[in-house]
Amino acid sequence: MADLKIGIAGCAGRMGQALFRQVSATPGCVVAGGSEAAGSSAVGQDVGAVAGLPAIGVDVVDTPDALFASCQAVLDFTVPAATVANAKAAAAHSTILIAGTTGLTADDEAALRAASADTAIVYAANMSVGVNVLAQVVKQVAAKLGGDAFDIEVVERHHRKKVDAPSGTALLLGRAAAEGRGVDLDSVAERSRDGITGARAEGAIGFASLRGGSVPGDHTVMFASDSERLEFTHRAQDRTLFAAGAVRAALWAKDQGPGLYDMKDVLGLKD
Repeated sequence: MADLKIGIAGCAGRMGQALFRQVSATPGCVVAGGSEAAGSSAVGQDVGAVAGLPAIGVDVVDTPDALFASCQAVLDFTVPAATVANAKAAAAHSTILIAGTTGLTADDEAALRAASADTAIVYAANMSVGVNVLAQVVKQVAAKLGGDAFDIEVVERHHRKKVDAPSGTALLLGRAAAEGRGVDLDSVAERSRDGITGARAEGAIGFASLRGGSVPGDHTVMFASDSERLEFTHRAQDRTLFAAGAVRAALWAKDQGPGLYDMKDVLGLKD
């Protein structure tokens, strides 16, 4: 069977380079293209050289159409505006899109949903296998503990250059806890506290964001009652785990029809 031709959006960034290495190391996959924003010094260079690896004879392009026309699947860990443009190109070329971009708005997600009518799109705030299994555990624990006897807090730590907070993964875990309780996260989320805030709201799901150094991503979900506390933690050692999940999603999606999927679909974790 021929190798799956995979392109990498944002191929010159740290995550893009990790994706290149993961695709190159995965049997059944081959890097077939890469893109960067117009004006980037990487445009016109060999995709392999940009990742610090041997050249592959394919130059970095600066438009979604040029990338998606040459690939069967594209991995995208960029920024919301670029991901929306890439989704439209994916639909136009019937190319699989694996999107791990965080910070998407409801309108951005609607654009992905519209594009998925014409191609398979896997969108997840976190492509880690471990994080997605953790989300299922958090949902089950929240349901079993029940009611508001346990306060729920989500704490996330990331590198100093991360631009959105709370992280997409923190929101993924908070949403899992809310689903376990049978409530809507937006109605109970407390995303910031400063000054005289008063007592903690009953039933709230709180978020705290820490930034510093080069931390790829640490997340802890705490369930705390008056007499006991449960904590579930996932720590990313490096970006390889996200890249591995993205490639796994691409290999899974090649056998799927058009639709908007997530990592629970890929991993068979749907209820």
